[in-house]
Amino acid sequence: MATPSDIATVRTVPEAIHRRRWAILVVLMFSVLIVVLDNSILNVAMKTISQPEPTGLGATQSELEWAINSYTLVFAGLLFTAGLFGDRIGRKKILLAGMLVFGIGSVLAAFSGSPAELITYRAVMGLGGALVMPATLAILMNVFERDEQPKAIGIWVAAVGLAIAIGPITGGILLEHFWWGSVFLVNVPVVIVGLIAMVVLVPDSRDPSPGRFDPIGVLLSVIGLVLLVYGIIKGGQLADFADPEVLGTSGGGLLVLLLFVWYERRVEHPAIDISYFRKPAFSAAIAAIALVFFALMGVTFFIVFYTQSVRGYSALESGLLLLPLAGAQLIFAPRTRLVVDRFGARAVCTAGMVVIAGTLAGFLLLDVDSPIWVLEVLFFLQGAGMAHIMPPVTVAIMQSLPRDKAGSGSALNNTFRQVGGALGVAVLGSLLSTTYRNGIDDELKAVPGLSDEQRHSAGESIEATLGAAQRMGEQGKALVAPAHDAFIHAMHLTAVAAAGVAVLGALVVAVFLPGKQPAPAQRPGAPGGGDEPGAAGTAGAAGAAGSVGGPNTLEAHR
Repeated sequence: MATPSDIATVRTVPEAIHRRRWAILVVLMFSVLIVVLDNSILNVAMKTISQPEPTGLGATQSELEWAINSYTLVFAGLLFTAGLFGDRIGRKKILLAGMLVFGIGSVLAAFSGSPAELITYRAVMGLGGALVMPATLAILMNVFERDEQPKAIGIWVAAVGLAIAIGPITGGILLEHFWWGSVFLVNVPVVIVGLIAMVVLVPDSRDPSPGRFDPIGVLLSVIGLVLLVYGIIKGGQLADFADPEVLGTSGGGLLVLLLFVWYERRVEHPAIDISYFRKPAFSAAIAAIALVFFALMGVTFFIVFYTQSVRGYSALESGLLLLPLAGAQLIFAPRTRLVVDRFGARAVCTAGMVVIAGTLAGFLLLDVDSPIWVLEVLFFLQGAGMAHIMPPVTVAIMQSLPRDKAGSGSALNNTFRQVGGALGVAVLGSLLSTTYRNGIDDELKAVPGLSDEQRHSAGESIEATLGAAQRMGEQGKALVAPAHDAFIHAMHLTAVAAAGVAVLGALVVAVFLPGKQPAPAQRPGAPGGGDEPGAAGTAGAAGAAGSVGGPNTLEAHR
């Protein structure tokens, strides 16, 4: 005889889809993997692309930055809109379209004939990525029962962590054997296999009652996010957030987003229900994601320079050094729900944030000749901290919203993560750059024969200083040690600032994220009642209502 829990399972997810849910998760993981992996691969290829043809494209520093930033700008600007369209017209359709666009953009980028073409095609890839990311998490929420969602989200988060590490490794291997375009062309077979698997395995789902379309709200969200992210990126490039262009674009973006919030509170059919942000679990989780990615992405920006420019590791070796970070996430993220069940989301996320802050402060232990195992331990602890933050806060966000609004929830989750990361790279990267320039400026002034323009160019980064030193031959050797020292000092200061942001994140989740909830009363004959394990009391009534019953349109593939 079926128990009440069996009946609930049948009502929520069709049996045919429930049986293949783990295969569907693997497909979704590969979708996320390729989108996140691409950016980390490109970082490794920057040096090669900057070389003259035929080895590279002869891209300038500014062109290299925009090859990365064009992707970020389009990706962040359209994430929210992509999630909304997924809820309205079907998440599988959006996912397939995103993978196809991403694959086409990858082919075009691989055969770019100029830096301008590469920047354009990277923007196309950003459009594909924006369509893919919200759809994966939204589909996950619709193929897993509520009690299994925390475990599935933990595995999904682990895939993101894995991509961060294997990107540089894959890029390093490809660049040792093939031309620079191979770092983009490698996406194509994965896209083809992914598209076939999606057509066969992944069901479609959408919001059965999306209401009228809100074109004004969508337009305001796109304009606001694009202006804000552009201002952040430009401020990082100029190392001056008081520049009129930076203030105009980022400030204009904030004003447009405030107008968006004002409009959404008054329109009858809003693109996003602003009342979600009144839930402490939802708002605290959103803030935690933004803050942790602010801290970590800023540090990721400088660690590549430390391992390659200061310590002399190759691109491939630098990628291999990231394996402990990925390994820790693979180990802990899928199991975080068990710790949350015991201690509650608030305690677990606060502890994770404190660990992140400690590892960032731990970069103070790194010097020019520090044992490399110190960095490996820091990476492992950092990965463990991330594994105990991202799954619980993602569960808190997704289970605070009705299942029918999973696309919107996923889009908000990814948007705040992307904006937080972009802000971290810009602000902390600017701090690193300014501190480094101040540290090396006197040494550059003492070099005879350098013009003001050459001195300014050589002080932009440690790579620029070492490049100038190499061109000067014997005379330039005197710059190497001061460049290393100036960078280490700048890295330490940046790491302390990042640790401070992580501490702020710990305070936010400690105060606002709900703690462990008492176990709900069990229904007769059911193995458990109320919120299922792993939710840790973070789901509100809206989340529960969206998880069972109702005509949620999970359409099995035929």
